[in-house]
Amino acid sequence: MSFERSGYTNPRSTLPQPPKPSNPIRTLSILFLVLLAFGGVALAQGATKINLGLDLRGGTSVTLQPKVQPGEEGRVTPESIDQAVNIIRQRVDGVGVAESEVSAQGTGTNRQIVISVPGETGRRIIDLVGQTAELRFRQVIIETTDAAAKDLLDDASLPAGITPEIAEQFRTLDCALTAERGGGILDDPAAVMVACDRDGFVKYLLAPAEVLGTDVSGAQAVYDATTALGWYVSLDFSSEGGKKFAAVTSQVVNNPSPQNQLAIVLDGLVVSAPRINEAITGGQAQITGDFTQLEAQDLANVLKYGSLPLAFERGEVQQISATLGAEQLDAGLLAGIVGLLLVILYSVLYYRGLGLVAVGSLVVAAYINIFAFALLSEWIGFTLTLAGIAGAIVSIGITADSFVLYFERLRDEVREGKSIKTAVETAWIRARRTVIVSDVVSLIAAVLLYIFAVGGVRGFAFTLGLSTLIDLLVIFFFSKPLVVLLSRLKFFQRGATLSGMSPMSLGLKPAATKEVSNGQTS
Repeated sequence: MSFERSGYTNPRSTLPQPPKPSNPIRTLSILFLVLLAFGGVALAQGATKINLGLDLRGGTSVTLQPKVQPGEEGRVTPESIDQAVNIIRQRVDGVGVAESEVSAQGTGTNRQIVISVPGETGRRIIDLVGQTAELRFRQVIIETTDAAAKDLLDDASLPAGITPEIAEQFRTLDCALTAERGGGILDDPAAVMVACDRDGFVKYLLAPAEVLGTDVSGAQAVYDATTALGWYVSLDFSSEGGKKFAAVTSQVVNNPSPQNQLAIVLDGLVVSAPRINEAITGGQAQITGDFTQLEAQDLANVLKYGSLPLAFERGEVQQISATLGAEQLDAGLLAGIVGLLLVILYSVLYYRGLGLVAVGSLVVAAYINIFAFALLSEWIGFTLTLAGIAGAIVSIGITADSFVLYFERLRDEVREGKSIKTAVETAWIRARRTVIVSDVVSLIAAVLLYIFAVGGVRGFAFTLGLSTLIDLLVIFFFSKPLVVLLSRLKFFQRGATLSGMSPMSLGLKPAATKEVSNGQTS
């Protein structure tokens, strides 16, 4: 019997080749440096604490009461209150205060909006959410100080459209008195208006508004370091708003001073009244006024989300204590610690030496989670609530599930006769897809919860989703490389009793000791 060379195939060449071994030392070294850098960034940013929510440390609560004139009670409707609640919630979230509570209470004209924000940022939020944010662009008719106003607007020579009543109001308005300054009013955009500047030094007689806040499509705080403007608010107009703004600037540009000024009026107060030197046709404008960074950011925030449908009076402002208290917080933390210790105890007793990988994985995951929470608290105002702590506790089980999948797959490979060095790689190839799918399912659930839920459930979803992403990072760049490194030790290769890879741990008969140590089958 003979074989042609072209028809002969070596059976050994068709056997699956062992996977290429990875470089665990390099991977672990890179991860160690990244973790050090991560902690360094947190410390450099001053992220040394985690913001706690209302249920853990209390905060500030304010009640807003709709302010309506007699005969206008019909404006206070469930729809207008709900719209105000949504806008206020957007403003608070835009500042970066998480886990705030904005709700409507009461019925009819007695409906109120109650706002509760955690921590010490309450005062700023109170000032922010109470702004009606009614933005008007009005041509200046007269600009003067209180003292000079008494000699203006003689009844015999009033400008067109100015009634004696308006003239008297202009003469008698005392901008130095906060009560008379008129901040927070809902003015009629179609009528002539008397207004003061924010500081109470200058008063204005203003023409009807040509451009409104509803014509603004976007706003952002900008810092100009090249001129003396400092912080200002940049506005983007809608297509129709841009046309209106171009028309009004074209109209006033050639007028004598102060009629060539365009006052920017917010909630009845003149923020600034710049002179128009040329028609502005680009669909953008700037609001200047010696703003600090926070003032510019807050103004851009309220303008971005639109004006409130009603004016509000600020009611009672009070500090609120933690709704759950220190006892519940301690109970939640104790539950997390007990759960973590039980997972560690089970891993060490069941997996022996391999359990060290589980312990290390949990420690690394906890390290990343803590610094991530601290950085997010510093950068975006992330707030940790008891529900968020629950999400972090649940993530312990997700992390444990990942290394259990890998460990069991590894032990199955060794039972099939592979050496531990080969089994580490083949087990990883077969287990990682299950690990990824499991984590992706948890991540999808967290994202959906965050999108469709409100209140504390969103805090649970956020921490669960973040911890799930961290679990993927840990299993790929810490757990697996560490297992590879341990598999190269003789302690694991010979199947020592405490290694977790002994014949007894694998459920093999003592006679199989040789096969476990040299990777050959009987």
